[in-house]
Amino acid sequence: MSEIIRITDLINKNFYDFWLNEKPNAILRGGRSSMKSSVISLKLVTDFMADPNGNVVILRKVAKYLSTSVYEQIKWAIYMLKLENEFYFGKSPLIIRHKRTNTAFYFYGVDDPMKIKSAKIAKGYVMALWFEELAEFDGVEDIDIVSDTFIRQDLGDKEVKVYYSYNPPRNPYEWVNEWVDSKAGDEDYFIHHSTYLDDEKGFLSNQLIRKIEKYKENDEEYWRWMYLGEVIGLGDMVYNMNHFRWIDELPKDDDLLLIDIVIDSGYQTSATAFLALGLTKRNNAILLDTYYYSPANKSVKKAPSEFSEDLWNFEQRIIKTYKKPIDQRTIDSAEGALRNQYFKDYGIRLHPIAKKKKVNMIENVQDLLAQGRFFMLRNENNRIFYEEHKKYQWDAETLNSDDPKVIKEDDHTCDAFQYYVNDNLQKLNLKY
Repeated sequence: MSEIIRITDLINKNFYDFWLNEKPNAILRGGRSSMKSSVISLKLVTDFMADPNGNVVILRKVAKYLSTSVYEQIKWAIYMLKLENEFYFGKSPLIIRHKRTNTAFYFYGVDDPMKIKSAKIAKGYVMALWFEELAEFDGVEDIDIVSDTFIRQDLGDKEVKVYYSYNPPRNPYEWVNEWVDSKAGDEDYFIHHSTYLDDEKGFLSNQLIRKIEKYKENDEEYWRWMYLGEVIGLGDMVYNMNHFRWIDELPKDDDLLLIDIVIDSGYQTSATAFLALGLTKRNNAILLDTYYYSPANKSVKKAPSEFSEDLWNFEQRIIKTYKKPIDQRTIDSAEGALRNQYFKDYGIRLHPIAKKKKVNMIENVQDLLAQGRFFMLRNENNRIFYEEHKKYQWDAETLNSDDPKVIKEDDHTCDAFQYYVNDNLQKLNLKY
């Protein structure tokens, strides 16, 4: 006996118009946990099964995220539709192939869009493309290069369906926000917006809903952007300082598990900062101590060998005080002198942070703060960390651009904090 599966049981009503849409391009935007990616994956698998010669190409900007995101998403849809016995799930290369037709779901990273031009499809033609996390891509040119590669084949009366999904950046001048706005009146584009509030069928867990509502309590503006998908703008100040909470001692009911060290270094004109941050069993981050050295008004500046010794002494004092191991030591990837000196002196490698756009690095810090999971141990050393963040502002002259900058003045602990968060996303449970 075959089992009847109703698509209407698997998607919320707000996606019905998307499901029935026949335009060649569909843009699904909205807040986090709005289930847009799940619905796209169900649609792709359903259409794939109806076309024995069709293949689907799924793309993300960064290849390393494919296996833990869109690959698992398509696999989930296949299992939801009870079709798992019809597919071979390959990991090297990353492919999900239909056993009978030999057509497949292909997964590609677009780190270099030009490399996609050499992509080979084993059998048939490409029936659909899906650009997931569209905001990660560098711009319209990325999209055009890839799209043209796969839609140039003449399919007669058929058209390649192209799907785009993303969470809108808060900056209205980001390329993706401007590009989608420009498609609002285009007859070839269907644009859909969704949020977690559209979940009438109760697919989302109560635990997740409670977490989202906590965001709303802590920072409503951040909640509007992250979970309602609103383009709220950047404002002048980078951070909401209400999220920088002082504590007088370590909590009795939330043990410290480990310590991370982060370094933002400077020499002749720029200050050097070391931060020691503790991670607790409740996944809270606590600023334990700060080292800060400014070369201003000093005729003889410190050399890398002196900073190496200072860093070692800072670490040893932290370990002795808190009796916990150092887990990660993060440093600006552009800083080679101190990295080499520290390895030479102590045989310890400092981990260079892979930096992204400033606005994206800041967004991850804002995520941690909006969850109410960051605290500062009250001491004189940490005061400068607080004061620098209190003055941290966007450069007004760059706000109306797709790559806004911060004012680069007294921002050394700010940079260091961003390095810490972005180098420990998974550990901080910020990597979605």
